[in-house]
Amino acid sequence: MRLLVADDAALIRAGLVGLLERAGHEVVAEAADAPELVARCSRLAATGELPDLVIADVRMPPSMTDDGLRAAVQLRDAYPELPVLMLSQYVAPAYAATLLEARASAGLGYLLKERVGRVADFLRSVELVAAGGVVVDPEVVGQLLNARRGDPVLSRLTPRELEVLSLMANGASNAQIADQLVVTQAAVAKHVANIFAKLDLGPNEDNRRVRAVLTYLNR
Repeated sequence: MRLLVADDAALIRAGLVGLLERAGHEVVAEAADAPELVARCSRLAATGELPDLVIADVRMPPSMTDDGLRAAVQLRDAYPELPVLMLSQYVAPAYAATLLEARASAGLGYLLKERVGRVADFLRSVELVAAGGVVVDPEVVGQLLNARRGDPVLSRLTPRELEVLSLMANGASNAQIADQLVVTQAAVAKHVANIFAKLDLGPNEDNRRVRAVLTYLNR
């Protein structure tokens, strides 16, 4: 894949680039601040070479608040087909919510930076988001769920169904959920069907179902 990597910390950016290139991906551009991220991506788009995925830090110059996130939202508005994976040092559900509200047809991801150290999981997330999926860090999903505990619709779910919902939001397949919960795939499929029935969500293929669940949690 052709990737654009943006992080103001040169060592972290270099580490990400090295990791991604060793995995067989091509980093076609780098950025050290939010304006540079927008400019580099726009320049590539103008030549018909929009990246397959943008990976960017939430907090970047010039203000070191949520500049990276706002730049990603701006790029999503300009290029709805652009997949974006945001990295954050902090558990900040509000940032994830902002990103989810800006989504269109392409993939989205919001991960804590510590997940990058789990190389296999991180690379799986990169590929899933680039393919149009949605991945949200489990800690962030947990806070989103906790914030909705009083919701009369969400309260229909059993504790086990909430576990499955959280894993689905992290991009896990039914097989991966079964392995993690030490249950059969048939049991997971039943839980997933129950979740959609209780949340009044129609069945779709996996990535679309994750989008629907996250839309519900964020509304």
